[in-house]
Amino acid sequence: MASLMSRAEPDAFPEGLLPITQGPRRRRGLFGWLRLAAACIILAHAWFLLSAGLCIIAFGRADPAATVLMAYRKWGYGWSISRPLPLPLKKVPAHVRSMLIAVEDGKFYAHGGIDMDAFKRAREVNVRAGRILYGGSTITMQVARTLFLVPVKSYFRKYLEVLIAFELETLLSKQRILELYFGYAEWGKGVFGVERASRAYYRAGISSLSRDKAARLVALLSSPILYTPLSVEKSGILRERYKYLSRRFDPDSPFADPVPAPADAPADAALADSPADAPADTPAAPPESG
Repeated sequence: MASLMSRAEPDAFPEGLLPITQGPRRRRGLFGWLRLAAACIILAHAWFLLSAGLCIIAFGRADPAATVLMAYRKWGYGWSISRPLPLPLKKVPAHVRSMLIAVEDGKFYAHGGIDMDAFKRAREVNVRAGRILYGGSTITMQVARTLFLVPVKSYFRKYLEVLIAFELETLLSKQRILELYFGYAEWGKGVFGVERASRAYYRAGISSLSRDKAARLVALLSSPILYTPLSVEKSGILRERYKYLSRRFDPDSPFADPVPAPADAPADAALADSPADAPADTPAAPPESG
């Protein structure tokens, strides 16, 4: 019997078969899993971008009923959310638009959704601090975060912001992006949008506010949960933002320059509808929340 089995071995296992069956099968299994993972990543990206794109197209004509950030604050934190009061951009005073651009994204009309210089500055700050403090977000990226994401500081969230920002810039005008920012940006616990914030803090619409109060509102955007317009002086960053805006836009402010710039000049940037129309000499602003 042993001799029969011995004679059968060469026929049952042809020469070279055993050495080549195990390794390639394992390699084919690994490559198969890698291909499956790559396919899942591609499909997830496609689904995410398609879903966001369809929403963005809808937001080009209609105001959102709610945003992901609002839902996150309501269900994740249990906050009571006041209904936003989005305004047409032309009803937001020109100096308020200019304040926002000056302190949050001076290159708003020049970039296509991201500002690589801001990314570089943010990286330098984060490296020095040893943690993520700033993200270098443009106004467009902040709109992306407000509409579709949650405020968790991570590089993955920043990656998603960039993807959505490109979609926003492709599908919407600069004016509509700015309009969505003013309509839905977070301005306090349960407070979203500049008009709702103005009424919540000052009991008056944004068009009725003095330049000092408007500067406080815009300065607050860097940290709207911990502070209010009346307490911006308690934060070093908010205080510097407020002083910067007062110097530039409020001739009656004690921080105003001896010879302030013409009040109408900054408004041109906020009213421009293309990079070619916007002035290129916007001075550097204090650190922003990103």
